[in-house]
Amino acid sequence: MHNRDYLDLGQVLDQIFKATEELSNSFGGFGFDPRKYGGDNRNYYSMYPFPPANIYMHSDRSMVFEFALAGYRDSDVSLQFNGEYMSLSAKAPEQNCEDEEVIFFNRRLKFKDIPEQKYFVPEDKFDRENAKAVFKSGILKVTVPSRDEIRQPGGVKIDIVNEDEK
Repeated sequence: MHNRDYLDLGQVLDQIFKATEELSNSFGGFGFDPRKYGGDNRNYYSMYPFPPANIYMHSDRSMVFEFALAGYRDSDVSLQFNGEYMSLSAKAPEQNCEDEEVIFFNRRLKFKDIPEQKYFVPEDKFDRENAKAVFKSGILKVTVPSRDEIRQPGGVKIDIVNEDEK
């Protein structure tokens, strides 16, 4: 048993996708479509309420992340892969209305720094070297293509010696 301080979300998602596919296949003859029953409303990444994000997968298994970053500049945003995760952080843009003499009648737009947020993108399943990030109209869209061939992590077999049989 592994002692981890974190939940391996990739394994959890793989199990969920497999169970959903098996359920869908078992009801396939009856016209059952899991998307009709809230399948598109699942939220696997509810940990980060800001910025709002859409995270989905295309039929070619490429992973897409869309972050709503209205008011931020692309130079304020940091995006990189660290280990098995994609990290997003951003510095809040300067606000000109922080004057004490300003009276707000309605204030819903507040900019704040975005601390590092991690999104699971396993290196063995996704081609992170060919990831593309496009910032347009306040939306940062990151597309990470899947690997054609899934890499198997290298390992070393350890021989077990039975000392009782000497």
